[in-house]
Amino acid sequence: MPDPADQRWRSPTEAVWLLLRGATVRTAAPTALTVGTVLSLVNQGDTVLGGDATPVTWLRVAVNYLIPFLVASIGWLSARHAPTQPGSSP
Repeated sequence: MPDPADQRWRSPTEAVWLLLRGATVRTAAPTALTVGTVLSLVNQGDTVLGGDATPVTWLRVAVNYLIPFLVASIGWLSARHAPTQPGSSP
């Protein structure tokens, strides 16, 4: 298990690096799967189940999963923001 100190960030670049490294996957993926599935069923369910899905439909389905993943990742990252100066609060 990674050292929790390695999961903290001070600059936006470090936060993006943690995201790209996959540090948020464990907590963000279940949220994205649940919310993305519900959104896809509500918004594109008839089109997909009716066999009328186009590439644009599949792009919309992908976005239905991507947005909740990013939102959950931002929440995960916000809890791990390190103070920039000793003694300051995050």
